[in-house]
Amino acid sequence: MTSTPTPPGLARFNALAEPAALAVLREVCAADAWVRRVLAARPCATADELYAASDAATAGLTAADLDEAMAAHPPIGRPRPGDRASAREQSGMAAAPDELRAEMLELNLAYQERFGHVFLVCATGRTGEQMRDAVRERLGNAPEKERGIVRTELGKINRIRLARLVDVEED
Repeated sequence: MTSTPTPPGLARFNALAEPAALAVLREVCAADAWVRRVLAARPCATADELYAASDAATAGLTAADLDEAMAAHPPIGRPRPGDRASAREQSGMAAAPDELRAEMLELNLAYQERFGHVFLVCATGRTGEQMRDAVRERLGNAPEKERGIVRTELGKINRIRLARLVDVEED
């Protein structure tokens, strides 16, 4: 039986000294509890092992941990200057017409007023219209339901960022 070699990016991540690994993981997710749990799972032999550690860490986040993670995400359509990850993930808003951008700003504010945190959605591969439709739909959710959706979306974002980190294509 032949074992699959560890992807080069994953091998590099596994070999990082703890301070460097912490910094890299904080770029994926700002929740300290998530970072510590994923770090404790090293070394991972496969990307799937890393994703499983991420999924378990995301599932274990408290409400305060989720707040910590969300605080690092900019509103849709307004990535922070120099935040290449968010700009890439939100690229569907980059060419959106001014009317859609203005509507998204209003919807972001309404969402934040209703739920007390940024609208979090896995924006990778979504058009501006799809992101607008998602926030419109989710504005009607009960807070408990929305918290569950946020956790799921955060997990998707973390997986995409981890895939990029370890040089594995993620569908």
